[in-house]
Amino acid sequence: MSTATKELTKQEALFEYLVRLADDRLILGHRLSEWCGHGPILEEDIALANIALDYIGHAANLYEYAVEIEGEGRHRDDLVYFRNDPEYKNLKLVELPKGDFGYTIARQFLFSSYSYYLYQLLSNVEDEQFCGMVEKHFKEVKYHLRHSREWVLRLGDGTEESHERIQDAFDDIWTYVGELFHQDDIDEVLQNEGLAADTVSFKSDWKDLVSDTLNEATLDVPDWDQFMVEGSRQGLHTEHLGHLLAEMQHLRRSYPDADWE
Repeated sequence: MSTATKELTKQEALFEYLVRLADDRLILGHRLSEWCGHGPILEEDIALANIALDYIGHAANLYEYAVEIEGEGRHRDDLVYFRNDPEYKNLKLVELPKGDFGYTIARQFLFSSYSYYLYQLLSNVEDEQFCGMVEKHFKEVKYHLRHSREWVLRLGDGTEESHERIQDAFDDIWTYVGELFHQDDIDEVLQNEGLAADTVSFKSDWKDLVSDTLNEATLDVPDWDQFMVEGSRQGLHTEHLGHLLAEMQHLRRSYPDADWE
């Protein structure tokens, strides 16, 4: 453990952890919102928009608690609109362009299945407010998983084109899944305090769920041992995040003193 990390307080670690969780959900929510009005069928257009709203709502709750923990008088919107891309700590997986419908579903299934196991553990953290948020959000996470898994099965075992497209999507995305289970000193500090989940503890279950689902969908499971990207928790991102933030933050930064309540 580095000297800098030894000096990290529980309060600072929890703030960072909450922001990471919120960033993942805000950015993925933004990506899903890009489907509004463009879904393949009306019901799916509505479903993706609702999931996007779920994620943005989850992020808002997490940011709000984060600034409360930080205690520096910031508003949750300050974290959303006035940070630059190196200050965002979301996974690279969630910032990738939405792609076609198969790409969106493949990413959604991988993230939702990961979130399902993560939230099971976080529902037992030793922080009443954090635990309460997780328990509320978990009800929606279970729906996100069911929805995305059903579409993986439908597309994988559907037409030749749908099978090929979602297979290509999983193959393209696979290099980003390793980051889901990356842990650093912040995780270690909070795990020792009962405030964070040990993601390694459910990695095997997650891999089994993903593999079983892809097999049932007549899809090939990409190589688990291929090269995996990393660095997003340290603020290293793809070029796509900067473009996303420029669009998302433009209006708020143009009128920083406006009252948005």
